[in-house]
Amino acid sequence: MIPSVNPPGDRTIGLLAYLYGSGKREEHVDPHLVASFDGMAPDPGRDPNATLKALQQLLDQPVQALPIHARPAKHVWHTSVRTAPGDRALSDEEWAEVARRIVAATGIDPGEGQPGCRWAAVRHADDHIHIVATLVREDGARPDDFRSGKRAQAEARLIEKEFGLHRVAPGDGTAAQRPTSAERHKAARQGRERTAREELRETVRRAVAGATSDEEFFDRLTAAGLLVKKRVAPSGDLLGYKVALPDDRNKDGDPVYYPGARLAPDLSLPRIRERWSMDQPEPLPPGGPTAPAAARWRAAAALSEAILVVHSGEDAVTAAHIAATGEVLDALAKTSAAHTRQELREAARTFERATRSHVRAARGHDRALRQAARELVHGGPALGRGEDGATTAMAIDMLFFLITAAAHWHARKGHAQQAEAAHRAAEHLRVAYSAAAEQPLAVLHQRGRNLARPLLKRQADALRAAIPELAEQVLAEPGWPALAATLADAEAAGHTPVSLLADVAGRRELNTAESVSDVLMWRVRRMANLPASPYRENVAAARPKRDPAVPRTAEALEINASNRPRRRG
Repeated sequence: MIPSVNPPGDRTIGLLAYLYGSGKREEHVDPHLVASFDGMAPDPGRDPNATLKALQQLLDQPVQALPIHARPAKHVWHTSVRTAPGDRALSDEEWAEVARRIVAATGIDPGEGQPGCRWAAVRHADDHIHIVATLVREDGARPDDFRSGKRAQAEARLIEKEFGLHRVAPGDGTAAQRPTSAERHKAARQGRERTAREELRETVRRAVAGATSDEEFFDRLTAAGLLVKKRVAPSGDLLGYKVALPDDRNKDGDPVYYPGARLAPDLSLPRIRERWSMDQPEPLPPGGPTAPAAARWRAAAALSEAILVVHSGEDAVTAAHIAATGEVLDALAKTSAAHTRQELREAARTFERATRSHVRAARGHDRALRQAARELVHGGPALGRGEDGATTAMAIDMLFFLITAAAHWHARKGHAQQAEAAHRAAEHLRVAYSAAAEQPLAVLHQRGRNLARPLLKRQADALRAAIPELAEQVLAEPGWPALAATLADAEAAGHTPVSLLADVAGRRELNTAESVSDVLMWRVRRMANLPASPYRENVAAARPKRDPAVPRTAEALEINASNRPRRRG
């Protein structure tokens, strides 16, 4: 249940006319009163003898009783209270109780014999009510409505529990501003799926990912098609910026601009500059057809190291790594192939809430992740097959575990909304991983099934020796053949499978993995410096050169049934 307290207004009659009207898109159905301060207020919705004017005059009476100079300029208090999608429809009697509890909690009408303001609750839809009040008590004093929004939220959490409704995670004031109802209605009229505020927030966030200067940031905004205005001091110093969509106009035909701080608390120019103030960006790798794969390979390595920090680092350093993880996810979504693009973008939008909390990030410690985001953006779009498809799956796998670790950290700190957002982002990553990994895993599975029995048995024995507590589970998983093929590749490259497995299993928790064999397979390929893709012609540019005398994979040196090496052409 979401109460949304609006800034005070100055016209009671105007608000009532909207609440009792048909709505901007005829969405108001059967507007009627469900409760009021005295239980006897006229209802223009269902009483043919009642008028909006009569209700307005009744509510405004304490205001009008004051001398003109003592009347508050903004005297109209207004909040909507909405249930979550999927919640049952409340009855009028239940909504009346909700209204009485909200006005009591916020100080508008505290009850128990204390003087209160006059108010009325109007219902014109199944899923919400509006409460309108006038901010002068019956005794002529102002109500104690300080921080009424937070007080309404706290009461809503209690109501959800008692009414059996969806439990909304409590916030901490660090969330981005929600679109207003006017913005939502405008988006619907224009046929947009999201409001201009939401589109701008996502575009600006992607422009920030891996950027290292004001110039680069603003160039990206312009390249994304946004209109940009900069706020410059008389000295010539750049103080801020605001952005607009080219086709989002007001009634006069002018673009509707949003300052960065109104899009999200961390998108003001000073907060954005904090990201690169400590950066010393490394030179970007040379471009070429393998650049996307190289960027993903290095991103997977940076993400893997960040998991350790989030698990055991200091809070300020952890907060910086979580914020920079959002940049890596934004950059990966921006450069993703078609079959993973939608889920990665949804993951990035969802995880955005988890990147902010009251723990101030210690910038500079997140340099490796920000460099990874920078390389992803400059590496360009992935084709989604071969080496860059496989390295995408590897990077998503690492992102999943890092974001899961972030969810656990937020939960330990009591950051309920952030923890919930991280968990939801992880679910999108599960789906994206399945799409990215399908082709490379299919080839590895086939190669594993074709391994000679002595070689397959040797890898199974290595698994049992390295991680006996998980071995039988892994051997029973569909992904075991791919892991076996990978262990054979690692062995052919000079690694000892037992040591490698023990190392990769000991570094990260595996309890949240749907397929332990898949997780081990990607970690082994990364730590053994094997190609992410099973195709020999796709070699990641990020990996160092190796001795050509050593066979590259077990496919180049397969052990047949008689245990004799047989070269394949």
